[in-house]
Amino acid sequence: MGRTNPTYRDALRAIEERWAEFRRALRRRDQPRFDRLFEYARKHADASGLLNHQNPLLPALLSIDLEQEECLDDHEERLEELEAAVEKSGEDHERQSRYVDPDQEGQ
Repeated sequence: MGRTNPTYRDALRAIEERWAEFRRALRRRDQPRFDRLFEYARKHADASGLLNHQNPLLPALLSIDLEQEECLDDHEERLEELEAAVEKSGEDHERQSRYVDPDQEGQ
């Protein structure tokens, strides 16, 4: 006997199909971003399917939020690394500018 209820992945596919006209109306540069949001939702489809929520859009939105939080965390970590590198570079530059070459000292 077959399954009587659609899977979460089926429901997510149906949501994406309902939003197809919206996607087509977006500027071309925004369409890949739109597609990425559904990729994020599909990434957490197993957990969303276990929830079995009556509105499948809500777990999709939470899945998108989770992925965007991960991106923010990655960007914050990278920013901290870059700031530390810039700070270290500034300290190195300051230390080098204070260094006096003994051969050049009397000139």
